[in-house]
Amino acid sequence: MAERVLVKGTEAMGEAAVRAGCRLFFGYPITPQNELPEYMSKRMPEVNGTFLQTESEVATINMVYGAACTGTRVMTSTSSPGYSLMQEGVSYMACAELPAVLVNVVRGGPGLGDIQPSQGDYWQATKGGGHGDYKLIVLAPSTVQEAVDLTVLAFDLADKYRNPTLIVADGVIGQIMEPVTFPDFVDLSQLPTHDTWALKGNKGRQKRVVAPFDLDPYRLEQMNLALVAKYEEMERNETRWEEYRLEDAEVVITAFGTVARIAKSVVDQAREQGIKAGLFRPITIWPFPYKRLEELSKGKKLIFDAEMNMGQMLEDVKLAVKDNAPIEFFKRMGGVVPTPDEILGALNSKLGR
Repeated sequence: MAERVLVKGTEAMGEAAVRAGCRLFFGYPITPQNELPEYMSKRMPEVNGTFLQTESEVATINMVYGAACTGTRVMTSTSSPGYSLMQEGVSYMACAELPAVLVNVVRGGPGLGDIQPSQGDYWQATKGGGHGDYKLIVLAPSTVQEAVDLTVLAFDLADKYRNPTLIVADGVIGQIMEPVTFPDFVDLSQLPTHDTWALKGNKGRQKRVVAPFDLDPYRLEQMNLALVAKYEEMERNETRWEEYRLEDAEVVITAFGTVARIAKSVVDQAREQGIKAGLFRPITIWPFPYKRLEELSKGKKLIFDAEMNMGQMLEDVKLAVKDNAPIEFFKRMGGVVPTPDEILGALNSKLGR
C-alpha cells in the first residue's frame, strides 16, 4: 500500500506537480498560497528543475509563456489579485495554444480584500478573465487528496489540448492539512515532446513562430474558430462532477470546492431530519456539467445552491436547471466560511420547515 503523508494543500499541489514532471516554476509571493512557491524553491533544484521568484505577477505569467513555448511542463501559483494581474498573459497563452498549469488559491475580495477563503473568482476563472474569446479547463478540488490528483490531471490536460489549465482552490484547501497518497514519479522520457511546434532550436529545420496574434482579421477569425472547436471537444470529453446521495433525493444542493465538502455534512444532517437531500458537485467548473445537472433537476422539490460569493456559479446552475425546479441560494462572502448548521438552517427555511 502506498504511504500516506500528512501535508498542507499548497505543498501537496507542489509535490504533485513535481511528480507529474513539472521542472519549471515561476512565482511571486501572495497570501494564502505562499507555501507553494516556497516549497517549489526547495524542491525544483532537487529534481534538476528551475525555480525563479519574479518581480511581479505580470513578469511571472510572461515567463510562464516563454517556458511553455519550449514544451516543458511549467507551473505558477498565485492568489486572487495576483491572478488578476496575469490575465493579459493568460489570454496570450490561450491564443498561442501553450500548455501550462496555473493555480489560484482564492482569497476574499473584491479589491485587495483579505487573506481568508473565498470563491469570488468563479466568474474570472470560468468566463475568460482576460480579453478576447478563450477558455481554460478549470478544476476545483474539495480535498487535499483531490488537489493532488487534479494537479497531475491538469498537466495531462494542458498537454492534451495545448491549453492553459487552471486549478481553483480557495484558502481552506490551500491551508488545510490532510493525509494524502502521492502518485509515482512520471517517466520524463514518456512525456509529450511537442516536436511539431515547440521552440527548441531550429538547426536543420525551418524556424517556428509561436505568436498570440494575427494581424489579418480573416486569418484571426479562422484561428478563433479552431479554438472554439477545441473548446467544444473539451466540453464533450472533460466534464467532471461528483454525486452524493442523489439516488432518491428530492432536494439537490449544488456547491463546489470547500463549500461542497461542508455540504456533504448538510446532506447527512438533512436526511436525519427526514429531508431527502443530495449533493451535486462540479469538479470541472469549466466545462460546467450542464447536461447532467439538467437531468438531475427534473421533478425535484428544490435546487439549493451554496457558495462563498454573491452567486457566481448560481448563474450556471440556473442555465442548467431551466424551469425544471425552483432554485434558492445561500451565500457567505468576504472570507467567511459557512458552517453546516448555517446552511442547513437556510435550507429548512426555504423548505418552510
